[in-house]
Amino acid sequence: MTHPHNESPLNPLPPVVIALFLVIVGIEVMFTLGTRGLLGGPGAVGWRLETLERFAFSSEILAWMMESGRWPVEHVIRFVSYAFVHASFTHALFAGVMLLALGKMVGEAMGSFAVIVIFIVSAAGGALVYAVTVGGTAPLIGAFPAVYGLIGGFTYMLWLRLGQLGENQIRAFTLIGILLFIQLIFGLLFGPNAQWVADISGFAIGFALSIVLVPGGWSKLVDRLRQRN
Repeated sequence: MTHPHNESPLNPLPPVVIALFLVIVGIEVMFTLGTRGLLGGPGAVGWRLETLERFAFSSEILAWMMESGRWPVEHVIRFVSYAFVHASFTHALFAGVMLLALGKMVGEAMGSFAVIVIFIVSAAGGALVYAVTVGGTAPLIGAFPAVYGLIGGFTYMLWLRLGQLGENQIRAFTLIGILLFIQLIFGLLFGPNAQWVADISGFAIGFALSIVLVPGGWSKLVDRLRQRN
Protein backbone atom coordinates (compact mmCIF):
# COMPACT_ATOMS: atom_id res chain seq x y z
CA MET A 1 0.00 0.00 0.00
CA THR A 2 1.12 3.53 -0.72
CA HIS A 3 1.73 5.60 2.38
CA PRO A 4 -0.27 8.88 2.33
CA HIS A 5 2.90 10.89 3.02
CA ASN A 6 4.46 9.53 -0.18
CA GLU A 7 1.57 10.55 -2.41
CA SER A 8 1.91 13.65 -4.59
CA PRO A 9 -0.22 16.61 -3.43
CA LEU A 10 -0.98 17.34 -7.09
CA ASN A 11 -2.99 15.07 -9.35
CA PRO A 12 -1.12 14.22 -12.57
CA LEU A 13 -2.21 15.94 -15.76
CA PRO A 14 -3.96 13.83 -18.40
CA PRO A 15 -1.38 12.74 -21.02
CA VAL A 16 -3.37 14.28 -23.87
CA VAL A 17 -3.25 17.69 -22.17
CA ILE A 18 0.50 17.42 -21.67
CA ALA A 19 0.92 16.42 -25.33
CA LEU A 20 -1.11 19.39 -26.61
CA PHE A 21 0.82 21.75 -24.35
CA LEU A 22 4.19 20.40 -25.45
CA VAL A 23 3.30 20.80 -29.13
CA ILE A 24 2.20 24.42 -28.64
CA VAL A 25 5.18 25.43 -26.50
CA GLY A 26 7.62 23.31 -28.50
CA ILE A 27 6.74 25.17 -31.70
CA GLU A 28 7.28 28.50 -29.93
CA VAL A 29 10.62 27.39 -28.51
CA MET A 30 11.71 26.46 -32.02
CA PHE A 31 10.66 29.88 -33.34
CA THR A 32 12.47 31.66 -30.49
CA LEU A 33 15.70 29.73 -30.96
CA GLY A 34 15.53 30.30 -34.69
CA THR A 35 15.00 34.04 -34.30
CA ARG A 36 18.04 34.27 -32.02
CA GLY A 37 20.21 32.35 -34.46
CA LEU A 38 20.59 29.34 -32.19
CA LEU A 39 18.76 26.94 -34.49
CA GLY A 40 18.31 26.49 -38.22
CA GLY A 41 20.74 29.09 -39.53
CA PRO A 42 19.85 32.44 -41.17
CA GLY A 43 16.66 31.09 -42.74
CA ALA A 44 15.19 30.31 -39.33
CA VAL A 45 14.34 33.98 -38.82
CA GLY A 46 11.38 33.56 -41.14
CA TRP A 47 10.09 30.31 -39.68
CA ARG A 48 7.14 31.91 -37.87
CA LEU A 49 5.93 33.75 -40.96
CA GLU A 50 6.31 30.67 -43.15
CA THR A 51 4.42 28.55 -40.62
CA LEU A 52 1.61 31.09 -40.34
CA GLU A 53 1.25 31.22 -44.12
CA ARG A 54 1.01 27.44 -44.27
CA PHE A 55 -1.10 26.59 -41.20
CA ALA A 56 -3.13 29.67 -40.17
CA PHE A 57 -6.86 29.56 -40.88
CA SER A 58 -7.88 31.76 -43.79
CA SER A 59 -11.45 32.81 -44.58
CA GLU A 60 -10.36 33.55 -48.14
CA ILE A 61 -9.03 30.03 -48.66
CA LEU A 62 -12.25 28.57 -47.24
CA ALA A 63 -14.27 30.72 -49.66
CA TRP A 64 -12.10 29.48 -52.55
CA MET A 65 -12.60 25.84 -51.51
CA MET A 66 -16.36 26.28 -51.30
CA GLU A 67 -16.55 28.02 -54.68
CA SER A 68 -14.26 25.58 -56.50
CA GLY A 69 -15.50 22.44 -54.77
CA ARG A 70 -11.91 21.44 -54.14
CA TRP A 71 -10.80 20.54 -50.61
CA PRO A 72 -7.02 19.95 -50.55
CA VAL A 73 -5.80 18.33 -47.33
CA GLU A 74 -3.16 21.02 -46.85
CA HIS A 75 -5.94 23.59 -46.58
CA VAL A 76 -8.55 21.52 -44.73
CA ILE A 77 -6.11 20.92 -41.86
CA ARG A 78 -6.05 24.68 -41.29
CA PHE A 79 -9.34 24.25 -39.38
CA VAL A 80 -7.26 22.71 -36.58
CA SER A 81 -3.61 23.51 -37.33
CA TYR A 82 -4.11 27.23 -36.67
CA ALA A 83 -4.59 26.41 -32.99
CA PHE A 84 -0.94 25.39 -32.71
CA VAL A 85 0.66 28.55 -34.12
CA HIS A 86 0.70 31.88 -32.32
CA ALA A 87 1.74 35.47 -32.84
CA SER A 88 4.36 35.43 -30.08
CA PHE A 89 5.78 33.35 -27.24
CA THR A 90 3.62 35.28 -24.74
CA HIS A 91 0.52 34.55 -26.82
CA ALA A 92 1.35 30.83 -26.81
CA LEU A 93 2.27 30.80 -23.12
CA PHE A 94 -1.07 32.25 -22.01
CA ALA A 95 -2.95 29.77 -24.18
CA GLY A 96 -0.78 26.92 -22.88
CA VAL A 97 -1.31 27.79 -19.22
CA MET A 98 -5.09 27.96 -19.71
CA LEU A 99 -4.96 24.67 -21.60
CA LEU A 100 -3.19 22.97 -18.68
CA ALA A 101 -5.67 24.31 -16.11
CA LEU A 102 -8.90 23.69 -18.04
CA GLY A 103 -7.67 20.49 -19.68
CA LYS A 104 -6.84 19.01 -16.28
CA MET A 105 -10.31 19.70 -14.88
CA VAL A 106 -12.18 18.53 -17.97
CA GLY A 107 -9.92 15.51 -18.39
CA GLU A 108 -10.37 14.36 -14.81
CA ALA A 109 -14.17 14.64 -15.07
CA MET A 110 -14.80 13.46 -18.65
CA GLY A 111 -11.64 11.64 -19.74
CA SER A 112 -8.89 12.25 -22.29
CA PHE A 113 -11.13 11.41 -25.25
CA ALA A 114 -13.49 14.23 -24.31
CA VAL A 115 -10.59 16.68 -24.04
CA ILE A 116 -9.31 15.97 -27.53
CA VAL A 117 -12.81 16.00 -29.05
CA ILE A 118 -13.68 19.33 -27.43
CA PHE A 119 -10.31 20.83 -28.40
CA ILE A 120 -10.52 19.80 -32.07
CA VAL A 121 -14.23 20.42 -32.68
CA SER A 122 -14.19 23.78 -30.85
CA ALA A 123 -11.18 24.89 -32.89
CA ALA A 124 -12.78 23.85 -36.19
CA GLY A 125 -16.22 25.19 -35.28
CA GLY A 126 -14.81 28.48 -34.03
CA ALA A 127 -12.90 28.91 -37.29
CA LEU A 128 -16.02 28.19 -39.36
CA VAL A 129 -18.14 30.71 -37.46
CA TYR A 130 -15.31 33.25 -37.73
CA ALA A 131 -15.18 32.80 -41.50
CA VAL A 132 -18.95 33.07 -41.94
CA THR A 133 -19.49 36.09 -39.65
CA VAL A 134 -16.22 38.01 -39.87
CA GLY A 135 -14.43 36.86 -42.99
CA GLY A 136 -11.90 39.31 -44.36
CA THR A 137 -8.21 38.82 -44.95
CA ALA A 138 -7.02 38.62 -41.34
CA PRO A 139 -5.88 35.06 -40.54
CA LEU A 140 -7.07 33.22 -37.44
CA ILE A 141 -4.31 31.85 -35.21
CA GLY A 142 -3.87 30.60 -31.67
CA ALA A 143 -5.35 27.97 -29.37
CA PHE A 144 -7.86 30.23 -27.64
CA PRO A 145 -11.00 29.07 -29.53
CA ALA A 146 -10.10 25.48 -28.56
CA VAL A 147 -9.27 26.51 -24.98
CA TYR A 148 -12.57 28.36 -24.76
CA GLY A 149 -14.18 25.08 -25.77
CA LEU A 150 -12.63 23.52 -22.66
CA ILE A 151 -13.96 26.47 -20.66
CA GLY A 152 -17.37 25.55 -22.07
CA GLY A 153 -16.88 21.99 -20.83
CA PHE A 154 -15.83 23.17 -17.39
CA THR A 155 -18.80 25.55 -17.28
CA TYR A 156 -21.21 22.72 -18.09
CA MET A 157 -19.79 20.55 -15.31
CA LEU A 158 -20.07 23.44 -12.86
CA TRP A 159 -23.61 24.14 -14.08
CA LEU A 160 -24.58 20.54 -13.34
CA ARG A 161 -22.91 20.63 -9.92
CA LEU A 162 -24.68 23.82 -8.88
CA GLY A 163 -27.98 22.34 -9.98
CA GLN A 164 -27.39 19.25 -7.85
CA LEU A 165 -26.66 21.49 -4.86
CA GLY A 166 -29.79 23.55 -5.49
CA GLU A 167 -27.77 26.73 -6.04
CA ASN A 168 -28.01 29.42 -8.70
CA GLN A 169 -26.68 27.81 -11.89
CA ILE A 170 -26.00 31.20 -13.49
CA ARG A 171 -22.88 31.33 -11.31
CA ALA A 172 -21.38 28.69 -13.58
CA PHE A 173 -20.92 31.36 -16.24
CA THR A 174 -18.81 33.63 -14.01
CA LEU A 175 -15.52 32.59 -15.62
CA ILE A 176 -16.62 33.24 -19.20
CA GLY A 177 -18.14 36.53 -18.06
CA ILE A 178 -14.84 37.64 -16.56
CA LEU A 179 -12.92 36.63 -19.69
CA LEU A 180 -15.32 38.56 -21.92
CA PHE A 181 -14.94 41.61 -19.70
CA ILE A 182 -11.14 41.35 -19.98
CA GLN A 183 -11.42 41.09 -23.77
CA LEU A 184 -13.61 44.19 -23.77
CA ILE A 185 -11.01 46.13 -21.79
CA PHE A 186 -8.22 45.00 -24.12
CA GLY A 187 -10.36 45.99 -27.10
CA LEU A 188 -10.87 49.48 -25.71
CA LEU A 189 -7.14 49.89 -24.94
CA PHE A 190 -5.55 48.30 -28.00
CA GLY A 191 -8.31 48.27 -30.60
CA PRO A 192 -10.96 45.67 -31.42
CA ASN A 193 -9.99 42.12 -32.39
CA ALA A 194 -12.57 40.03 -34.19
CA GLN A 195 -11.08 36.77 -32.90
CA TRP A 196 -13.44 36.96 -29.93
CA VAL A 197 -16.11 35.63 -32.31
CA ALA A 198 -14.15 32.38 -32.68
CA ASP A 199 -13.49 32.28 -28.93
CA ILE A 200 -17.16 32.58 -27.98
CA SER A 201 -18.13 30.09 -30.67
CA GLY A 202 -15.58 27.66 -29.26
CA PHE A 203 -17.07 28.13 -25.80
CA ALA A 204 -20.61 27.42 -27.04
CA ILE A 205 -19.46 24.33 -28.94
CA GLY A 206 -17.54 23.00 -25.93
CA PHE A 207 -20.57 23.52 -23.70
CA ALA A 208 -22.86 21.73 -26.16
CA LEU A 209 -20.46 18.80 -26.66
CA SER A 210 -20.18 18.32 -22.92
CA ILE A 211 -23.87 17.48 -22.71
CA VAL A 212 -23.01 14.23 -24.52
CA LEU A 213 -19.39 13.73 -23.44
CA VAL A 214 -19.94 14.02 -19.69
CA PRO A 215 -20.19 10.53 -18.11
CA GLY A 216 -23.73 9.26 -18.63
CA GLY A 217 -24.57 12.26 -20.80
CA TRP A 218 -25.40 10.31 -23.97
CA SER A 219 -27.79 7.92 -22.22
CA LYS A 220 -29.51 10.80 -20.45
CA LEU A 221 -29.94 12.62 -23.76
CA VAL A 222 -31.41 9.51 -25.39
CA ASP A 223 -33.82 9.04 -22.47
CA ARG A 224 -34.99 12.65 -22.76
CA LEU A 225 -35.59 12.29 -26.49
CA ARG A 226 -37.58 9.08 -25.91
CA GLN A 227 -39.69 10.77 -23.25
CA ARG A 228 -40.56 13.60 -25.63
CA ASN A 229 -41.60 11.10 -28.29
